[in-house]
Amino acid sequence: MGGSLRLAVLGAPGVGKTAIIRQFLFGDYPERHRPTDGPRLYRPAVLLDGAVYDLSIRDGDGAGPGQSPGGLEEWPDPKDWSLQDTDAFVLVYDICSPDSFDYVKALRQRIVDTRPAGAPEAPILVVGNKRDRQRLRFGPRRALAALVRRGWRCGYLECSAKYNWHVLRLFRELLRCALVRARPAHPALRLQGALHPARCSLM
Repeated sequence: MGGSLRLAVLGAPGVGKTAIIRQFLFGDYPERHRPTDGPRLYRPAVLLDGAVYDLSIRDGDGAGPGQSPGGLEEWPDPKDWSLQDTDAFVLVYDICSPDSFDYVKALRQRIVDTRPAGAPEAPILVVGNKRDRQRLRFGPRRALAALVRRGWRCGYLECSAKYNWHVLRLFRELLRCALVRARPAHPALRLQGALHPARCSLM
């Protein structure tokens, strides 16, 4: 018994989407940034309360390297990249880049606007990456967190993909929200461990 969940990690180019995913799945960090050439799909599996869940984690959002953070109007039709079918979203921005935060704001609105009528609301977790560059941040954490949680009605978390700080936590919280939504009769769902430790480690 188990199931599958479709997750999407989206955000402006260069905010660290791939770095976050690779830390989560493989425990490594690319020292040199290489722009992701088109969306990628990772398929790890996790063990949850004795059941195996297959995850599909989409890395990238259709905005190619070099596009401006405000270039949402240049994206393909959301139906072409399964935005409507995604069970939960991680929207990543760089805490040192206000433009990347504006990008996430527009992206969150795009997700809300394109959700089919009557479809259940997909959990959205807004993640501020590069917490290791705290001194260069563009705005206070508490103010941003309050805006996201109260105004956007999304979860909020900050992490450092470089130092693997809160990366595991962000996926744990996202999966918990997605699974509780999918199975409301079991609100006490708890992540127990990984089926493939070399690919994915949840605690």
